[in-house]
Amino acid sequence: MKNRRTFIKNSLGLAAGLAVAQAGYGGAVFRDLSLQAFQFKLETLPYAYQALEPAIDAQTMQIHHERHYATYVKTANEAIQAENVQSANEKDLFKAIDTYSAKLRNNAGGAYNHAFFWKTLRAPQKDNRPTGSLAAAIDKDFGSFAQFQDAFTKAATQQFGSGWAWLVLDAGKLKVGGTPNQDNPLMKGVALQGQPLLGLDVWEHAYYLKYQNKRPDYVAGFWSIVNWPQVQKHFDAK
Repeated sequence: MKNRRTFIKNSLGLAAGLAVAQAGYGGAVFRDLSLQAFQFKLETLPYAYQALEPAIDAQTMQIHHERHYATYVKTANEAIQAENVQSANEKDLFKAIDTYSAKLRNNAGGAYNHAFFWKTLRAPQKDNRPTGSLAAAIDKDFGSFAQFQDAFTKAATQQFGSGWAWLVLDAGKLKVGGTPNQDNPLMKGVALQGQPLLGLDVWEHAYYLKYQNKRPDYVAGFWSIVNWPQVQKHFDAK
């Protein structure tokens, strides 16, 4: 009788443990981590391809999203599987990015950077600028919104070759700077560190159809389409 009670008690404990495992792992009792590793998702644009005109033309947006970005996502996920990456999310992946291949670094960066970029754009606005706590922080750390624009524009136009310009929050302070290729400020070892708030793609594929080699004109047009409410959300999440 005692042995039966012990068996029932142990069985109930095992059942409870399995229930917890199911809850914690999305219903998979014995999870194969190699099948459940983090993967990038192909994000849809939150606006039509032509919504950013005249700052960015519809054809550029379609090619940029459907070809360049989609390729980054596909190739990054292939590399994640091939290299048996077990990161929980992109931030964990970027913390250890120096331990993986250049293929994964470049394509994971491209997948993350573009998904981030799409969300920080919107239809052109007149006198487009931040408000509230973000505006106050920009004034505090740069002197004025105009001085911030000058610093960001310099980072974007002087980024040699392909890369990105960023506004980041690092240890409570706003900073601007650039990263080469598809690097971003979340990656271990990158000179510009911090939580990205705003990013601008300065690869030629982002602007060449409309602006050719005139990157400064592309950057000037960018200011009318910055989604400052979204940048404020990034700032509030600090």
